[in-house]
This record gives sequence, structure tokens and C-alpha cells, in this order.
Amino acid sequence: MTRPIVYEQTNRPGCLLQILWFAFIGWWLGALWVVVAWVLCLTIIGLPLGAAMLNKVPQVMALRGRRLVQVSPDGSVSNAPQINLFIRAIYFVLIGWWLSAIWMVVAYALCMTIIGLPFGFWMFDLVPTLVTLKRA
Repeated sequence: MTRPIVYEQTNRPGCLLQILWFAFIGWWLGALWVVVAWVLCLTIIGLPLGAAMLNKVPQVMALRGRRLVQVSPDGSVSNAPQINLFIRAIYFVLIGWWLSAIWMVVAYALCMTIIGLPFGFWMFDLVPTLVTLKRA
């Protein structure tokens, strides 16, 4: 039996554009975006929108996007399957909200240094996974 292949498909502008975006817009817009998302996550009604906003942090901060794609043996392409929603919800309540908050503070601090900027961008790419175990 042949198993499907899952690979990461990236959609990113050039490095210079990402750095310019972050330097002029991303650093303040991203911080504002995260604060609004966290306030929304504190309410039952705003939780879905807040979680969706946290999943978009890489795009807001540094114009970075990615998604996992599954290629079946017959050549058809689809999005990689997500982890069970119930498991993701329990993970978010017990671990995801506080771990991702710490992670984003460290990533933001790294982005404020020239040497740490690439590592900070990489950390922001992982925020959706840390918040809700979302497969991009």
C-alpha cells in the first residue's frame, strides 16, 4: 500500500520585501494584531475569531504563509488532514494559549535584533501550530 506524500508549500515574497514590511509595518501591526486576538480569545463569542487571528500572525508580521499539501499516489492534491477538533480544543485550553503567548514574546524580542530576525520569523511561522495544533 502506497502512502500519500505530505510536503510544505510556501507562499512568500522576497526576503527584502519581508524585512521592509516588518521594519515599517509588521512590528507594530503584529503587536496590535496579537493583543486584539488575545482579547477576543478571552470571550466565548470571540474565541473562534481570536484563534483564527493567531493563526494569521506569520502573514501579518512578516508576509509569510505556508500550508501542508498531501499528494496521493494517484497524483491528486489536497490539504493535509487536520488533527481532531476536540483534541485541538483541549490542547488550546490546557497548553496552547499560554505556550503560544510566551513563544510570541520571545519571537518578537528576537525580531528586534538583526541577528535574531530570521529565527524570530521562523518562530512566528510556528505560531498556528503552537496555538491550536493547526496544520498549516
